[in-house]
Amino acid sequence: MQPIPTGSRQLLVAIDRICQIDAYSPNANVCVWIISWKSLNTTIRKAGGYTMKRVASRRLLAAVVLTACSSFLPLSAVHAETPEKPRIALVMKSLANEFFLTMEDGAKAYQKEHADRFELVSNGIKDETDTSSQIRIVEQMIVSGVDALVIAPADSKALVPVVKKALDAGIVVVNIDNRFDPQVLQAKKIGVPFVGPDNRKGARLVGEYLAKRLKAGDEVGIIEGVSTTTNAQQRTAGFRDAMDAAGMKIVSLQSGNWEIEKGNAVASAMLNEHPDLKALLAGNDSMALGAVSA
Repeated sequence: MQPIPTGSRQLLVAIDRICQIDAYSPNANVCVWIISWKSLNTTIRKAGGYTMKRVASRRLLAAVVLTACSSFLPLSAVHAETPEKPRIALVMKSLANEFFLTMEDGAKAYQKEHADRFELVSNGIKDETDTSSQIRIVEQMIVSGVDALVIAPADSKALVPVVKKALDAGIVVVNIDNRFDPQVLQAKKIGVPFVGPDNRKGARLVGEYLAKRLKAGDEVGIIEGVSTTTNAQQRTAGFRDAMDAAGMKIVSLQSGNWEIEKGNAVASAMLNEHPDLKALLAGNDSMALGAVSA
């Protein structure tokens, strides 16, 4: 099998009914999550060493979700013949965002190369705040009887009830990109494995880089993503960690909803209100592009 190029940060790689997957990566920057469902006992393992975690499931499924930086990952798999291919639903946030388009393209490319192993159904919403549409998409996937659901939730809390419906229907669920709220999951008495980056640490590193180019007391602003999402909250926390440690003054924090136009509007308002502003920290590339043109 040829190596698989991986350009997105999270990429659905494969899911199969009854299979044993061996994953090897010569590059330490590539993180592979292997999820093996066996009756009522699921083991989640991250290649290279990670804490083992168990959750319950009713199906015999195996999924591999790949978190990649920029490398190639050879995979080999030996799996039993099954009469029907599993159907996997990939539900993302806004497909107007290049990040999620890249993720979808990667998933489709892999499925095309392994069409004999599984079917892929991909969906997205029109913008980052269209939570109700994403809930409807998940409900449609439940009714259509998919075997597994891989989801980047638009809202860390609002999507939990419909995800519980999916789990109750026997559908395997994997959470990517934006983590579900742990307290809401606990309240619903469910567990959903998460594959994604350490957003707080990443934002702190960005803030530390910026701080080296400023001086203590300088005014800065933060353009946050959708405020109800865990990744937006964690990135803002990371920015704050770095700015507070360097003695900067955060004079404004506003949401840009992950979008270029809103990021532009928020940045313009901040610059008008705070003429001494020395820097803006944006929670994603789209809002940063909007801020640059403000």
